[in-house]
Amino acid sequence: MLYYLFNFLEYKYQIPGAGLFQYISFRAAFALIFSLIISIFFGKKIIKILILNNIGEKVRILGLKDETKKNGTPTMGGIIIIIGTILPVLLFSKFNNIYIILLMFTTIWMGVIGFIDDYIKIFKNDKKGLKGSFKVIGQIMLGIVVSSTIYFHPEITIKQKILENSKTSKIHDKTFYKQEKSTKTTIPLVKDNEFDYYYLIKWTTIPKSMTWIIFIPMVVFIITAVSNGANLTDGIDGLAAGSSAIMAITLGIFAWVSGNIIFSDYLNIMYIPNVGEITVFVASFTGGLIGFLWFNTYPADVFMGDTGSLTVGALISVIAIMVRKELLLPIICGIFLIEVLSVIIQVFYFKYTKNKKGEGKRIFLMSPIHHHYQKKGIHESKIVNRFLIMGVLLGVLAILTLKIR
Repeated sequence: MLYYLFNFLEYKYQIPGAGLFQYISFRAAFALIFSLIISIFFGKKIIKILILNNIGEKVRILGLKDETKKNGTPTMGGIIIIIGTILPVLLFSKFNNIYIILLMFTTIWMGVIGFIDDYIKIFKNDKKGLKGSFKVIGQIMLGIVVSSTIYFHPEITIKQKILENSKTSKIHDKTFYKQEKSTKTTIPLVKDNEFDYYYLIKWTTIPKSMTWIIFIPMVVFIITAVSNGANLTDGIDGLAAGSSAIMAITLGIFAWVSGNIIFSDYLNIMYIPNVGEITVFVASFTGGLIGFLWFNTYPADVFMGDTGSLTVGALISVIAIMVRKELLLPIICGIFLIEVLSVIIQVFYFKYTKNKKGEGKRIFLMSPIHHHYQKKGIHESKIVNRFLIMGVLLGVLAILTLKIR
């Protein structure tokens, strides 16, 4: 909104400073600051409303230290993240950008699904909430919308660098950029680090124009996996919000360099037109997460609930897909991956030993793995801080893949 206003003022009246709004970095910085202010200011009011309406968490008895103290803590705090993200995006981004439209749709869609889940848990007194199948269906539908738009929308393209040699010399004397629709993505740590989803079906008789047959299911799987990973990670104060903020910042850096023709050329990475605008969204999203973290650090004044965790996970996955870095998600979202794997390993081993020996055994004291460390007597603040340090290391490693091939 402000981008278009100041663009008009600069063009019509040549107002000094109005041209600053043309720069993504300037608008992203303002979006981050504005998001933090909104999240902290409205966060207090939202928490008061949640308390007045008795919208509190009914904590399951897991045998963890001080768990009963959290009973009644306001939940649905993901609303703070959603408001802190959407308002600055509307103010500072080019909201007619297809990437921004898709991210706004993702925020609202998953926010509604998470809200319904929390509503059933609290007001219908059903701890299971929305049936798992309905949540998965919602994630699948989101994946279909996102993947279909990326695959078919004419504005979502990449630009391939083409070097032309002189007739008398082997030195490249001309560089051209060819804009094209593509299902190419990035493989980390490989010299020629581009991978086309078409390669997965190239051995068949399926034509390249039907690559959507493999691309859409892959996107659906990624969105569902990361969204549920964030949901599992949201188990102790500050862990999901803090680790998600680190992931968002990492993806924001990728979006900025991928959407800038100078930096993408220097780093020899895929140039994606118009994707730089995602940086403004990521800045708002990061501000919303950090603003929420203000209230969610131990001892938490509010929990994000599924309203927040499902939305946060979906946004991280969709941003990664848009900047063609989804194959880096096991590194970027390493915290989510560890949490998910701990649950899968625990369940599989328990069932295996029960079928084999008649008695189920566990590898971890409790899963997800953050509860394992709680059971060992480590304070949850220390667990969160150590996980966040791991998250920073994973984020730096992901960024280093731009140069390490």
